[in-house]
Amino acid sequence: MIGRLNHVGIAVPSIEDAKATYRDLYGVPADAITETKELPAQGVKFAFVNLANSQIELIEPLGADSPINNFLEKNPKGGQHHVCFEVADIYAARDDMVVRGAKVLNEPRIGAHGTPIIFVHPKDSNGVLIELMEMPKAAHG
Repeated sequence: MIGRLNHVGIAVPSIEDAKATYRDLYGVPADAITETKELPAQGVKFAFVNLANSQIELIEPLGADSPINNFLEKNPKGGQHHVCFEVADIYAARDDMVVRGAKVLNEPRIGAHGTPIIFVHPKDSNGVLIELMEMPKAAHG
């Protein structure tokens, strides 16, 4: 069973421009927006906008092989890329998704939060790419 919503992933052509939007248009304090980091294994740069009840993950392509490039070709100004839910055990979640007939797009790998993640194909989730993220063991006791 999925847990709480962890974040909504937004693909953007420029993280710095997107950060400015959240600061200037929506009034998010600058210290609530993380520094931009790179995740070469997934071909993205990322930063988080920390909100009271969740996060927004800003993702920008890192290089020509980034999977985000295809998304931005179809949506040049950016847009919602995925929704991420927390799970207690990523391997159990993966196995459960497969048993239930969903197409899991990858083996568990380390995501931007430093914990294992998988993605479930949008065709199995009403057109929405779903990320499942294992919570750090300390987070759920």
